[in-house]
Amino acid sequence: METQASTFTISRADLNVDPVTLVADGLKIGRLPSCELVLNHPTVSRLHAGINETGGRFYLFNFSHSSGTTINGRVVAIEEAEVLADGDVVEIGPYFLYIDRTEEGLSIRVEMEVAMTAADTEVRVEQPAAPAPVAPAKEREADEVSQALNVFWEKRKREAGKMQRVSPLRPQNTMRVLGKARFNWTPTRDLVRPWPFSIFAWGFAVVAIFAVVAAVVYAHAFTPAPISSAHSTATLRAQPAIAKQPNASTCTACHTLTAKMDDNCAACHQAAGFTATITDAHKRAGLGCTSCHVEHQGTEFRPAVASLQTCLSCHSDGQSFKGKQLHTPHAGTFGYPVVGGKWVWKGLPQDEWAQKSREVQETMRQNEESLKRAPAGTDVEQKRRMMEFHTLHMYRVKAPEGFAANSEGEMSCSSCHKSFVANNVDRATPASTCGKCHNGDRGGKFEKVLNADQPNCISCHVQHTKGRREWGQTLLANSDKPSAATDERSALYKSNNTHN
Repeated sequence: METQASTFTISRADLNVDPVTLVADGLKIGRLPSCELVLNHPTVSRLHAGINETGGRFYLFNFSHSSGTTINGRVVAIEEAEVLADGDVVEIGPYFLYIDRTEEGLSIRVEMEVAMTAADTEVRVEQPAAPAPVAPAKEREADEVSQALNVFWEKRKREAGKMQRVSPLRPQNTMRVLGKARFNWTPTRDLVRPWPFSIFAWGFAVVAIFAVVAAVVYAHAFTPAPISSAHSTATLRAQPAIAKQPNASTCTACHTLTAKMDDNCAACHQAAGFTATITDAHKRAGLGCTSCHVEHQGTEFRPAVASLQTCLSCHSDGQSFKGKQLHTPHAGTFGYPVVGGKWVWKGLPQDEWAQKSREVQETMRQNEESLKRAPAGTDVEQKRRMMEFHTLHMYRVKAPEGFAANSEGEMSCSSCHKSFVANNVDRATPASTCGKCHNGDRGGKFEKVLNADQPNCISCHVQHTKGRREWGQTLLANSDKPSAATDERSALYKSNNTHN
């Protein structure tokens, strides 16, 4: 049985073009431009289906393994022929082919509905009842037609590039699923070669080696010298202790992934002999422990002593920080806080006064009472600053060698001033003598004496207000009776209430 040339009239409602009449021995339907009926959509195969006439009947042949083809909602088996009748509807992807038999041949009207595919139609349409038994003569005729169509379309498939070797792993049973799920299948585990264990073992070894090398290189790159002896010792030397536990050269005591180093420093230095605090001015500037105290400079390096150098390197004329101009303190003097006859010292914060002895706090209370009785017109703030400054320097403070002292060996007014009578206060001598006293470790703050030509900034400007080590015993006179300097200072205040 042979195929014959037929007339196909195609009208494209989806493209809004004039009907076209073709005379061919077979109508190829697909996405390829060489097909007589081109359906350009991703769900349509290159050569999706074909129609030809043999024995006075038109047959539809399905070639798509992925998207499928249906007639009136019934799936056409792959590479099987189905007879087309007048009124049939063929669905290929989103396209609907309406079939009409005419005297000239076969009329095909193409419409497109994007929201519907052949796979959707198969789910919605009810399955037909089982076919009636076919007579042997009819069955032989169907086989002959199928063989003839197979011979006819083999050449067309080769020309369209559809000939390919089917994988032996492809399922052989007829699947009822259409669309991409028909070919997106996964082989079982026995068909996949597992990775050998040696790959994971060698990979882990290589990563471990690189991690060790990186740790060593990182440590040497960021530690130019050993840490100081204060952090390398395994015992706490200072008593009372200034830290919770000794560092003992442990890197992870300061460097951790979960907290900043400043936080670790402050957490460790919370002990009976020292409490790490930062002044409000430095907090607002964003400074922390490591802004002044550095490490990895050698075993003889003293972080506390070196921190004073950062005071002068920052607070100096011409320096700026976050847009704010900084200047040399006290016009370059050694801390005497009087400029142009005015006190520029702002006094100690309340939390630092709370750390002083009861005698000092009682003296300040008496001073506050005297300020309430000051005559009208008195600059109370200037007088308060003067009283606080002299209270810190004269109450049981031992006079250094070469300084005038009272009978108890304590600082007095004459220790710094040559003249301190009303309206004739000597302010030149204190500015030159401050450096003789504020030149190093006098109260246990440092383990190393500073040079005499450098001021000790934190003797007055205390950074750690709760350090409890600012006034050591070496600064105080050993006297259990009331201080003679206190009586001298009180007499001075009574005789000159207007003195600033």
